[in-house]
Amino acid sequence: MKAYASALRSHEAKRLSIIEAASAVFGREGFSGANLDVIAQEAGVSRQTLYNRHGDKEKLFVAVVGELTTRMAAICVEAMTTFPDEPSHLEDDLTAFALRVNRDCICSRDGYLLRRLVQGESARYPHLFTGWEEQGAAKAWDALATGLEGLARAGWLDIEDAHLAARQFLALIRSDLQVYILLGETPDDETLEKASRSAVRTFLRAFVPRG
Repeated sequence: MKAYASALRSHEAKRLSIIEAASAVFGREGFSGANLDVIAQEAGVSRQTLYNRHGDKEKLFVAVVGELTTRMAAICVEAMTTFPDEPSHLEDDLTAFALRVNRDCICSRDGYLLRRLVQGESARYPHLFTGWEEQGAAKAWDALATGLEGLARAGWLDIEDAHLAARQFLALIRSDLQVYILLGETPDDETLEKASRSAVRTFLRAFVPRG
């Protein structure tokens, strides 16, 4: 049993090593520019191991997109569960929520890589990215809209279209982080907090009930 468990751990470690290396190379070079020899070298495996596990570059690319989609869907849906349904201080609680979304979803390494692949390869493989829309983005937007709708019913906000407000909220919290998002860099905590609070204050000026 111990030998079997050890073999399973080794298998999973090798799988993750290949996925991590391939996602980095595909994100850096795109599908066309990616080289399997480079991926194998960065993963610390042989080219034959790569072929044995994934067959060819296209199948490896599909595996990478699937892995990133699954990871980001889970992370973003989890982030939405922390929405402040019963805030004690609306600005502070929404800022803390926005900070989590910025840090864990928008400015994460996996989030950056998935965006790069969507932007660069969606015309070639449109069917691969419908999974992200269905599993991650759509669920996250719906959950955020539901949260905002709840705050409106409780009198905290004045919102006519919760889904529109959700899209506007997400656009605002990432607006001051565009350079980091484009370059795939991770802002420091101070930058993330400042961007999140500024966005929340702008959002509240638009949606807090007058008077």
